[in-house]
Amino acid sequence: MHLQIRQANIGYNTTLISNANADLKLGDVCLLIGNNGVGKTTLIKSILHQMPLLNGEISMNGKNVKSLSVKEIAENIAIVFSKSVIPQHYTVEDLISLGKYIYYPFYFELKKEDREEVAHIIEELDLNQYRYTLLKNLSDGNLQKAFIGRAITQNSPIIILDEPTTHLDEKNKIIILKTLRKLAKEQNKLILFSSHDWRLAKEFADKIWYVKDNQLYSGIVEDVLLQHEELTDASLFQINETFIPPFISAPQFHKEMLYSLLQKNFQKDLSALNFEFQNDFWVITKDSSIYQCESFEEIINLVPNIH
Repeated sequence: MHLQIRQANIGYNTTLISNANADLKLGDVCLLIGNNGVGKTTLIKSILHQMPLLNGEISMNGKNVKSLSVKEIAENIAIVFSKSVIPQHYTVEDLISLGKYIYYPFYFELKKEDREEVAHIIEELDLNQYRYTLLKNLSDGNLQKAFIGRAITQNSPIIILDEPTTHLDEKNKIIILKTLRKLAKEQNKLILFSSHDWRLAKEFADKIWYVKDNQLYSGIVEDVLLQHEELTDASLFQINETFIPPFISAPQFHKEMLYSLLQKNFQKDLSALNFEFQNDFWVITKDSSIYQCESFEEIINLVPNIH
């Protein structure tokens, strides 16, 4: 097992995560998820030994991280934090090339194979048109992709990313996550990334580390999601307390969309209604009455008139 956490208490003066036990192997893609302030970034810093454990042990390839030098940790882990210092006067190519610094003296010239690798990563991340652009002139999304490119170029067996998709639109989010999964599976990398969006796990992750109530829950994505209803429940976001939802039978995406629509627009008890998605139509029933709607707009107009 490549990364192991054993009976670890993680935090500062007080424990944020208690008695944590988890492990990941090379080739795994793991999503670290949890609300703000629960200790996700602190957990990452503990793996890097930037934050000492209050108790327990974190080991990497059988070695306690406490016994590793800064250089050994850098050789084993490439890290991208959500807020990074932007080097002045550096281009995208310059930044991504910096991933090689741990293999060379401070002043170095890339070998031919290194330059080819950097060019390939720039292309994979859809950054070709920005190759010679100064970092200060990039959008937040492309800047994030460039920092991720530097981590990939480092060629470490573990890549850890703190909120890597925060500033990315959907297209670039998918490019990044597909690239990370491809790295894990084709180059046997261990990828750990944090996010607030559990939906990413279903498509891109093998494992989940879920931090809740001072505990770290870990396992196969589908197992953890099913064990914690709040992660998949359409009513995850309550925006008004007077809304009582109806029964909804539909594919998960349609269910979530309908739930959001009704909650935003109706502050009342809708529990007497039944919604079922059939053949691209919504069939709504109340008692012996049956209604049919083709669009959400029709539902908005219909529901106030159902008595």
